[in-house]
Amino acid sequence: MAAPRLALSVVVLMLAVIALTEGMRGTGPKKCCFRFNDQEVPKGKVVSYVKTSQRCSKPAILLNTVAGRQLCVRPSAPWVKQLISYLDAKAVPGETSNL
Repeated sequence: MAAPRLALSVVVLMLAVIALTEGMRGTGPKKCCFRFNDQEVPKGKVVSYVKTSQRCSKPAILLNTVAGRQLCVRPSAPWVKQLISYLDAKAVPGETSNL
């Protein structure tokens, strides 16, 4: 009689652990910006960019620099729009998009 109870307890415990880990996996975006760099970054210092998730409270662009840093900038800034256009035009055809 104890064996079926033990087996049932183990199954319930395993299901609880699986449910908990699955719930934690996709809880939110990986990177959001809360402070922004307002100084214009030279085109030669930026290698790529990524838009932050729509689930972030503030829309932002993450610039990846030659030095390996990431800078948060506002997508509405005119210099950021120009930089994105420049980087998109520079992209190699057939390469995956930065978006």
